[in-house]
Amino acid sequence: MGIQFKDVTFRYKGFKTSYKALDMINLDIAPKGEIIGICGHTGSGKSTLVQHMNGLLQADEGTVSVFDIQLPNKKKIKLNTLRRRVGLVFQFPEYQLFEETILKDVMFGPKNLKMNHASIDSISKSSLKAVGIDASLFDQSPFRISGGQMRRVAIAGVLAMQPDILVLDEPTRGLDPVGQKELMEMLYDIHKSQQKTLLIISHDMDILGAYANRIIVMNEGEKMFDGDKDRLFSHPKFDQMNLDYPSSIKVMKHLHKEISLPYKLLYTMDEVISHIKEHIHE
Repeated sequence: MGIQFKDVTFRYKGFKTSYKALDMINLDIAPKGEIIGICGHTGSGKSTLVQHMNGLLQADEGTVSVFDIQLPNKKKIKLNTLRRRVGLVFQFPEYQLFEETILKDVMFGPKNLKMNHASIDSISKSSLKAVGIDASLFDQSPFRISGGQMRRVAIAGVLAMQPDILVLDEPTRGLDPVGQKELMEMLYDIHKSQQKTLLIISHDMDILGAYANRIIVMNEGEKMFDGDKDRLFSHPKFDQMNLDYPSSIKVMKHLHKEISLPYKLLYTMDEVISHIKEHIHE
């Protein structure tokens, strides 16, 4: 088992009051092979949930087991081990770049893990190549490349820690449509080639529909849904989940209503176009 939540409750505590951000969460996440989307309205508990996965936050009640390390846990050494296995990429990770060259920035994490120099160099370079950063840029300043490239460098810095599970909080936010697609295709290639489990927090249902095979819906700190995306988007109570359908499903619903095109759950516009062509030629 990779990550397991058992009856997890967490409260943000103020001076006189507290706010329950997670309420009795039970969850199992495989160490390899999954792409899981996490969605829900602002304040639903999404980011709080994933910050429990590498010990940034620890439960007030219940337990989180991450690769056999049980939380709550106050032992710093074990938490460092855990954070190597679960890599967390925050929103706008490029804001955390600080070194004078791209390669040095990516090497920072492995150095902190006390890897030997040869391994640090090799792993850092291969991580940069995995995210599409050419070797000709390795000695460039990370502040003299495009915003999309900066985000890739920041992700490479997390990959260089060699996590089994990669957690990404709104990874496409702020990117144009082309940049979003390129980034998601890059992440999907990493998932396929390295068999890493990806957890993607996103409000963009087009992205979750196209790439996730399982979706978790959070609402007011509770897990409202957890399952296959086909089951989510055909759920009789979907309208009560404060979510939107992917654009492709909206188009399919419209075409079914207006011209009686056979309805089918499809998750990309390319699939919709192929479906239309197939029935035009019948």
